Amino acid sequence: MEFEIENIPIQEVKLDVDSDVRLFVKREDLIHPFVSGNKYRKLKYNLAEAKNEKQHTLLTFGGAYSNHIAAVAAAGKLHGFKTIGIIRGEELVSKVESNPTLRFAVENGMHLKFITRENYRKKTSETFLTQLTDEFGRFYTVPEGGTNALAVKGCAEIIKENEKHFDTICCAVGTGGTISGICNGAYSHQQILGFPALKGDFLQKEISQYTNKDNWQLMNDYHFGGYGKVSEELVVFINQFKQQTGIPLDPIYTGKMFFGIIDLIKNGHFAKQNRILAIHTGGLQGIEGMNQKLQRKGQKTII
Repeated sequence: MEFEIENIPIQEVKLDVDSDVRLFVKREDLIHPFVSGNKYRKLKYNLAEAKNEKQHTLLTFGGAYSNHIAAVAAAGKLHGFKTIGIIRGEELVSKVESNPTLRFAVENGMHLKFITRENYRKKTSETFLTQLTDEFGRFYTVPEGGTNALAVKGCAEIIKENEKHFDTICCAVGTGGTISGICNGAYSHQQILGFPALKGDFLQKEISQYTNKDNWQLMNDYHFGGYGKVSEELVVFINQFKQQTGIPLDPIYTGKMFFGIIDLIKNGHFAKQNRILAIHTGGLQGIEGMNQKLQRKGQKTII
């Protein structure tokens, strides 16, 4: 995928905090309207490999509001691949039109197959993949969330030489591929902080599969209850952050990361004169779906 990635803006955030720490944002969300941030990075070498294998169809997995599903659908359309999305939850089959992510995927040509949560847990088994091959023919498999060795290779390219003066690199963490790549591509003096969107300790093992570096740490106190969970405090923070900086954040990943970074700054976590580079990994398509949920509950929405 040939997008503009050489001159990605880096924007300083003026902190309303009494600190000499400086916070900058690498706007990877601006790479492309639909295949942005870490989704571009993860798909770059996977699409090249699919073409190398002379595959014509991409098959992947995701949930109702998956950034990954939306990105694969858009990337497939851009690059001439058929796309198939295996979606967790049979009950969603009747909700495609009302679900902005699934509707977008279909509009970009993706064929959706809805399966039970029980079957979804079998998604990596040879038996299940064989069944899918029998149903759809040959395809190139992109894992749920996009993380594999080729994705990590792409994410290793996020940190450029002109960014070596930063002391700390921060990123949101879902399946672990992005932080693994950043760890591999970062400079030896840089510390990598990951902000998981999910509860649980399984990420340590996942990340260690793709990097042998010890320059990283997970900050596990900012998941707001787990994947897809938000609070009014988080929504208010996201809205204020956009009003003050002009930078939109999503409620699943980047909103939680920036909330965590600023909380750590307020609490003196970073050394004096630390220069932090936060990677904006995109994911903004998820805002519409989250707002639908918040509206149904009569809660504040994201602007």
